[in-house]
Amino acid sequence: MKDYQKSFLNLALQSKSLQFGEFTLKSGRISPYFFNAANMLGGCNLSELAKCYVDAIKDKELNFDCIYGPAYKGIFLGSIVATLFSEEGKEYPLSFNRKEEKDHGEGGNIIGKKPHGNVLIIDDVLSAGTAGRESIEAILKLSATPSSFIIGLDRQEKGLSEMSASKELEKDFNIKIESIINLDSLINFVKDDETYADYLDQLNEYRENWGA
Repeated sequence: MKDYQKSFLNLALQSKSLQFGEFTLKSGRISPYFFNAANMLGGCNLSELAKCYVDAIKDKELNFDCIYGPAYKGIFLGSIVATLFSEEGKEYPLSFNRKEEKDHGEGGNIIGKKPHGNVLIIDDVLSAGTAGRESIEAILKLSATPSSFIIGLDRQEKGLSEMSASKELEKDFNIKIESIINLDSLINFVKDDETYADYLDQLNEYRENWGA
């Protein structure tokens, strides 16, 4: 496991963004773990979190012209990543969307400069891929190219078929999907950590039932 992956896991656990137990997901599936990046706003080292994303972006060699952070988690994640890049002298335009289109003032549902060229989408987690698909389609409607997508955690679950959601999106939209960690790396982490070893069988069972 690379340093930025270890840092991300530690931040997720310390902030209780990543928790183990029994959780009912929106899909109705019972999951032995849950990830909610919003908890990172409760005192997490956001500079270190941004570095995890930036290091992953560099490691995966993602090339882009601007950054798009879908509401709501992507708004703060895109913001801290764009800030860290600007401190390095790389100023990428940043935009994000409103959940509901504004019909007065500047109007529309995009805040910031309209996405253009190759767009990097930044978000927290990819499960069934529904939200990711919506973001990609929104960028296409703006005549920009969603070229890459970086997420904190890829749950590696089935999408609309037996294929994983990330692989489906790559196939359907010719986009590169990358993550800092995924379920496989999470299982390997738990396997080597006595604190969470009791959840290993449940994670493996969940991977067997719902993974792709």
